[in-house]
Amino acid sequence: MVDYADAGVDVKLGDDVSEMLYNAAKLTWVNRRGRLGEVVVPADNFSGTKFVRIGGLPDDIVMYSNDDGVGTKIEGAERLGMHDTVAHDLFAMVCDDAVVRGAEPAMLTSILDVNSLNDPGGNPFLDEVRQLARGYVAAAKSANVAVVNGEVAELGRRVGGYGPFNYNWGASVTWFAKEDRLLTGNELSVGDTLVALREGGLRSNGLSLARKVLFDTHGDEWHKVEYDGSTLGALVLRPSQIYCAAVVDMFGGYDRDPKAGIHGVAHITGGGIPGKVGRMLKQSGLGAHIKNPFAPCNLMIYCQDYGEVPDAEAYKTWNMGQGMVIATPDPTAVMDVAGEHGIESRVIGKITPVGSGITIVNRGYRASEQSELTF
Repeated sequence: MVDYADAGVDVKLGDDVSEMLYNAAKLTWVNRRGRLGEVVVPADNFSGTKFVRIGGLPDDIVMYSNDDGVGTKIEGAERLGMHDTVAHDLFAMVCDDAVVRGAEPAMLTSILDVNSLNDPGGNPFLDEVRQLARGYVAAAKSANVAVVNGEVAELGRRVGGYGPFNYNWGASVTWFAKEDRLLTGNELSVGDTLVALREGGLRSNGLSLARKVLFDTHGDEWHKVEYDGSTLGALVLRPSQIYCAAVVDMFGGYDRDPKAGIHGVAHITGGGIPGKVGRMLKQSGLGAHIKNPFAPCNLMIYCQDYGEVPDAEAYKTWNMGQGMVIATPDPTAVMDVAGEHGIESRVIGKITPVGSGITIVNRGYRASEQSELTF
């Protein structure tokens, strides 16, 4: 006789893991207490009813959602056996995308697909799940969101990776915005200042290229190689900075007074500065001159060196030191708010006239050979 467990799905363990993640999620609900997105729970269990009251909102409050996932950065966690920072990458990808639109992220749901919740010897991966849950709580606090739901699924060979505990993690965030604060691209003006919020790692983008370079250079155990006072694996796994709470403070969210004027926001993920600043500029047709960017982290320079990655390709693949770029007529206020949230920032350039494209003073590995890149 064959049962569900023989097919690799442990229903009882799945329920136990769901309960564990639910208890972690409950700790995040305080982040929205007294605000839109506050969670109401008539029946306190992971499969019970939960809801958010939205009645009585002004007519100009709008809502929507966006989705993303951690991607192949999870391999870094699998290689090191360290899973308590992965949620920072997950939350950064979805919540920081919301503020690009001038919205305040409020409620997050996730789906965790695992190969199995048991190791080959039949021992449950409870410590690994506890690490994920700890990261849940810390990342939600940084993003000022509540985790309102989640799903765990054992998918067997459909999910692979390094080592015994393999998973993919994706999420959806619901956001709210005051309609006249939405950022459409039409708000940008020539002369607006560009302020960068610094990122000291890869975020959760360009990992496929970085992993290829590291594998080709050092083989399958590349994560153990010592570099820059750490290991390559630890540098790859460095958690993404979460910017959304600071940016929401700047434009005031959906219901507060703004602390800074913002005309545009670019979240520097896949496509790098050319792709994401280019997307911010697309509606207006304006350009950007970036003359004083943050330098890329040493790991990016390392990958450029050993992988012979051209500077232009690096700027189209990685964030190269800027995790978010904000177009503003009020750079001092923007940087003051960033500082209040412990985020390093600097003025990196200006918005330029229509047709001028994007130019970047190069800080890549071959910067001495080519001082400025044009996209």
